[in-house]
Formats: sequence, C-alpha cells, structure tokens
Amino acid sequence: MKQGTVLRFWIGASALALSLGLAADGPKKPATLQVPLGLLPVQFPKDNPYTPEKAELGHLLYYDTRLSADNSVSCGSCHHNAKAYTDNAPVSTGIRGQKGGRSAPTVINRAYSLAQFWDGRAATLEEQAIGPIANPIEMGETHENVVAKLRKIPGYRALFLKAFGTEDFTIDHVAKAIATFERTVLSGNSPYDRYQAGQKKAMTPDQIRGMDVYLNKAKCDQCHEGINFTSNAYHNIGVGMDKPDPDVGRYAVTKSEADLGAFKTPTLRDIARTAPYMHDGSLATLEEVVDYYDKGGIPNKNLDKTMKKLNLTAQEKKDLVAFLKALNGEGWQKLGVPTKFPQ
Repeated sequence: MKQGTVLRFWIGASALALSLGLAADGPKKPATLQVPLGLLPVQFPKDNPYTPEKAELGHLLYYDTRLSADNSVSCGSCHHNAKAYTDNAPVSTGIRGQKGGRSAPTVINRAYSLAQFWDGRAATLEEQAIGPIANPIEMGETHENVVAKLRKIPGYRALFLKAFGTEDFTIDHVAKAIATFERTVLSGNSPYDRYQAGQKKAMTPDQIRGMDVYLNKAKCDQCHEGINFTSNAYHNIGVGMDKPDPDVGRYAVTKSEADLGAFKTPTLRDIARTAPYMHDGSLATLEEVVDYYDKGGIPNKNLDKTMKKLNLTAQEKKDLVAFLKALNGEGWQKLGVPTKFPQ
C-alpha cells in the first residue's frame, strides 16, 4: 500500500476537477481510489462504483447551499473540511437557526462505516446523504424540489450527464454522487499508522504508554477496534441517561428495549479535531471523555457491561489522551472547499 494520500482538488478554468490516484492500467479498467497508510481499500457499492466524475459532482453538491429550502445550509455547513468534517458544536444548526438534538458526527472514514447516523437509521451512505435535505430542522427541502432546482442549472445538467450519462437525473443520482464524494473523505498515515508500519519514533513515549493503557487497562478496543477504531456497534454508555427525558438512541429504530439509550460507536480517527464529544456534545475535551469513562459512565438499567470504573492514575489519563492525539491523520485536508459552483 502506498504511504500517504494522493487526494487533491484543484480549480480549473471552467470547472472543478478531481485527482484521486487513478489506476494506470488502461482506460477499460474501473477507476480506483488510493488510500492513506493504515487503511483498507474502499469498497464501493456495485450499483454505485467509484468514478472521479461522480466524486467531483458530489463534492459540489455537498457544499451547495441551494440544496436547502432557503439556500442557506449545505451538507458542509455541519460537516465542514475546515473542522474535520464536523461543525465543532454541541448540536448542529439548520435553516432559520433551528437547533438539532445531536452533535454532528464526522464524515471522515465514513466509507468504512455500516449503517449511518448515531442511531443507524440509514442503511447506506446513499440513504444518509439525502436524509438531511428533507429534514425540516436541517435543510428543510423536498427531494422533488431539489431535483427541480438542479435541473434548471445548465452547469449541473452537464455534470450529471458526464457522471451518469443522463440529464434526467433523480434524487437517487444526487445521493450516489454525494455518497461517492463522502467515501473519498479519508484519514490515515497518522503517527499511530507510521508506528505500526515500523517507524518506532513516529509516536512519542507518552503516546506509546497511552496505547498500552488503551489496550490493556482501559480496554478501549472492546468497542473502538480495527483500522477505523470502531466496532460499528451500538452501546449505552450512560450519556444523558440522567436527564428527565433522555434521548432513546437506537431504540427509536429497533423498538427493542435492549437498545434504549444505545448509540453507534464513533471512529477515533482525528478524534482530537472533532470536539465536542458524545452524541449530545456534552463533553468538551478529551480529558473530560477520559474522566467520564474512568468513573464508569452514568448508571442506568441498560448500561453496557463493558462500562466499569477504570481507576486510572493521573499519568495514565494524560498518556491516554496523548495516544488519542496520535490518531490524527492525513488525506481529508487536501479535499478543500469549492470556490465556484455550477451556474
């Protein structure tokens, strides 16, 4: 696997173009996406294979506020490149200043995720990509109106024709384009990845000690495992369960009592850049997160069995935070934000 990333956007004379490490094996073979050190190849759906044209189109749609009812909000409003694809707010703000009920999770490495959203209500990235458009608190538009708007823009008609072979595109094409772009938002080649690749000076001594705490004393990898540091499972860790009317989490989707208060385990990649933390944004710093786990969470009838007091020392807490900072990676930063949109 090639170290580093070759993701790069640039602005051309008349349109955005996208370079994403295409395979050099000839035009008949499908385009491929190179990934940073430490990651696995991205698996694109059979009905939505990767093409640079689709990713370019999705990049524009992702940041275009015209997809919202009042032309004020885009996907990028809550998941922005400058903020590690979050908004660094406890809860997100939609059209007319409306506040949502949950913190915006990062889009980084969402390609390796299974079901989407904190409660897993969207089965695919395609389904997730167009969910906020029709949410009255977020973008407040209808899918029909979005398609009608975009079809009136000659520049978009040309890009949809290039990406999908048709100007008579539907909301499904919009979803596929945005999801394709989102699958290119990758993070790897972190100090941790370089350390695992044999560069033993890539991590500092306190980060190495923190990795030992992470694995052996705190056992964080029970839930934050694998190349993307998440099991993609749902757990009740007690956050917000002491409120009079707590967020029911996964229960809203499954209606199973076992899922009451359970939320999807987020990736820890670039975690130091995506504060605040938890589904409600209630913890402002990594230090607060470590303290929360150290005390064993907030007791409730569904508290996950892995939530126990850790009894970490002050030094172990500092080392654990240092290790989490070693998961800051590279790749997504180079995608940038479009400066021009189709007209």
